[in-house]
Amino acid sequence: MLVLRRRAGESFLIGDEIEVELLAVTQQGAKIGIRAPKETIVLRKELKITQEQNAHAASSPSLRDLEQTIRKLRP
Repeated sequence: MLVLRRRAGESFLIGDEIEVELLAVTQQGAKIGIRAPKETIVLRKELKITQEQNAHAASSPSLRDLEQTIRKLRP
Protein backbone atom coordinates (compact mmCIF):
# COMPACT_ATOMS: atom_id res chain seq x y z
CA MET A 1 0.00 0.00 0.00
CA LEU A 2 1.28 3.42 -0.95
CA VAL A 3 0.70 6.04 1.74
CA LEU A 4 0.76 9.70 0.75
CA ARG A 5 0.42 12.85 2.77
CA ARG A 6 -1.46 15.65 0.99
CA ARG A 7 -2.74 19.04 2.04
CA ALA A 8 -6.03 20.58 0.93
CA GLY A 9 -5.71 21.62 -2.71
CA GLU A 10 -3.01 19.04 -3.49
CA SER A 11 -3.62 16.01 -5.65
CA PHE A 12 -2.05 12.81 -6.93
CA LEU A 13 -2.43 10.79 -10.10
CA ILE A 14 -3.35 7.15 -10.64
CA GLY A 15 -2.07 6.18 -14.06
CA ASP A 16 -2.43 8.83 -16.76
CA GLU A 17 -6.17 9.48 -16.52
CA ILE A 18 -7.22 9.51 -12.86
CA GLU A 19 -6.57 12.45 -10.54
CA VAL A 20 -7.48 12.42 -6.85
CA GLU A 21 -7.54 15.82 -5.13
CA LEU A 22 -7.81 16.50 -1.42
CA LEU A 23 -10.44 19.24 -1.25
CA ALA A 24 -10.78 19.79 2.50
CA VAL A 25 -9.89 18.29 5.85
CA THR A 26 -12.17 18.69 8.88
CA GLN A 27 -12.64 16.94 12.19
CA GLN A 28 -15.32 14.79 10.54
CA GLY A 29 -12.95 13.56 7.82
CA ALA A 30 -11.42 14.36 4.49
CA LYS A 31 -13.30 15.49 1.39
CA ILE A 32 -11.77 14.24 -1.84
CA GLY A 33 -12.52 14.80 -5.48
CA ILE A 34 -11.83 12.27 -8.23
CA ARG A 35 -11.41 13.10 -11.91
CA ALA A 36 -11.63 9.98 -14.06
CA PRO A 37 -12.89 9.00 -17.51
CA LYS A 38 -16.65 8.39 -17.65
CA GLU A 39 -16.11 4.70 -18.39
CA THR A 40 -14.17 4.29 -15.12
CA ILE A 41 -16.35 3.10 -12.26
CA VAL A 42 -15.69 4.94 -8.99
CA LEU A 43 -17.50 3.32 -6.08
CA ARG A 44 -17.18 3.50 -2.31
CA LYS A 45 -15.88 0.20 -0.94
CA GLU A 46 -18.83 -0.35 1.41
CA LEU A 47 -21.21 -0.09 -1.56
CA LYS A 48 -19.18 -2.64 -3.51
CA ILE A 49 -19.29 -5.04 -0.54
CA THR A 50 -23.07 -4.57 -0.21
CA GLN A 51 -23.48 -5.11 -3.94
CA GLU A 52 -21.52 -8.38 -3.77
CA GLN A 53 -23.49 -9.57 -0.72
CA ASN A 54 -26.79 -8.82 -2.45
CA ALA A 55 -25.71 -10.66 -5.60
CA HIS A 56 -24.65 -13.67 -3.51
CA ALA A 57 -27.92 -13.68 -1.57
CA ALA A 58 -29.94 -13.44 -4.78
CA SER A 59 -28.08 -16.32 -6.38
CA SER A 60 -28.27 -18.62 -3.34
CA PRO A 61 -31.49 -20.52 -2.68
CA SER A 62 -33.11 -19.85 0.67
CA LEU A 63 -33.17 -22.52 3.36
CA ARG A 64 -36.97 -22.66 3.04
CA ASP A 65 -36.70 -23.34 -0.72
CA LEU A 66 -34.18 -26.11 -0.09
CA GLU A 67 -36.40 -27.73 2.56
CA GLN A 68 -39.40 -27.65 0.22
CA THR A 69 -37.39 -29.24 -2.58
CA ILE A 70 -36.10 -32.00 -0.29
CA ARG A 71 -39.66 -32.75 0.88
CA LYS A 72 -40.79 -33.05 -2.73
CA LEU A 73 -37.94 -35.46 -3.54
CA ARG A 74 -38.60 -37.79 -0.59
CA PRO A 75 -40.82 -40.80 -1.36
